[in-house]
Amino acid sequence: MNSQIEPANPLRRKRWNPYVVGVLIGVLSWLTFLTMDKALGTSSSMVHVAGLIETVTGNADKVTGPAANSYFAKEINEKTPMFDWQVFLVIGVFIGAMVSSRLSGDRTTECVPGLWTWRFGPSKTLRYAAAFFGGAVMLFGARMAGGCTSGHGISGGLQLAVSSWTFFMAMFASGVAMAFGLFGKGGRHHVV
Repeated sequence: MNSQIEPANPLRRKRWNPYVVGVLIGVLSWLTFLTMDKALGTSSSMVHVAGLIETVTGNADKVTGPAANSYFAKEINEKTPMFDWQVFLVIGVFIGAMVSSRLSGDRTTECVPGLWTWRFGPSKTLRYAAAFFGGAVMLFGARMAGGCTSGHGISGGLQLAVSSWTFFMAMFASGVAMAFGLFGKGGRHHVV
């Protein structure tokens, strides 16, 4: 039984009710469609930042000019790359997580989770390298699929897009397969 009493102010809680959060994300998605006629998503922001860096460093032709590579031509659509609302959404998620941890008083800093330590040892370097590599593969896959978990899973899922539901199911199936591949059945005994 949990002996800790949850604070009355929801902003000070360590964990929120997932159903409430789901509803709030759905409302945010509706507002985004209503006010900007765009879907929620984050992986496109990486493309825009990369295009902006290319433009600032004097390689604008690679992004929007006649010599633009096919990826930038498709993703940026000959617009000037900029910090758009999706970039600020990514920044806002980071800032929101930091503010939430401060308000809740949660100072837990577990660099290497127990399950990882059980399987691969306590090395922070190995854990960070694996996390970076996994994030890079996930970002590559998200761009190849034409959207990330928020773009496909939330926005596309709310619109009942077949491609989004296919992406979401494939993502969960590959996540389960990867977890069993990395940790096997014995890993379940080491999850806190």
